[in-house]
Amino acid sequence: MSGFDWTKSRFEKAEESPGLLLWQVSSQWRRSIEKALEPFDLTHPQFVALASVAWLGRRGRPISQADVARHMKLDVNTASQILRFLERKGLIERKRSPDERVRSPVLTEAGIDRLGRSLPAVETADRHFFGRMERELPDLVRSLRTLLREE
Repeated sequence: MSGFDWTKSRFEKAEESPGLLLWQVSSQWRRSIEKALEPFDLTHPQFVALASVAWLGRRGRPISQADVARHMKLDVNTASQILRFLERKGLIERKRSPDERVRSPVLTEAGIDRLGRSLPAVETADRHFFGRMERELPDLVRSLRTLLREE
């Protein structure tokens, strides 16, 4: 017996909690993505940062580290640490803008190659993971977008 008063919870069973279920599902999903990324020497956050730099920079306009942080839904310091690590790996360059305080991340040739090889593996892992819900997937995506707008 834990001694905790579970009458304080509104849930009869732990598996009724949407927060716990989201945690469990996201943990399972992340493990599948991390496994898919192992051959490419990328962590999941590094992959997302690399893909974000590519996605945001696709129109050829300079982007900032703050843009990448917003896209990843991370604080600027955390995103900057990930980008710094990708720079050390030679996958991005962080070019100084005319405003010396702003750095504009861009993919290097090695970064383009690594993203090009790892993206199909991540998308295959996603298809496999979410395949059980193929018909419900558009509803799930709409629901997740709704949750993102709540912040």
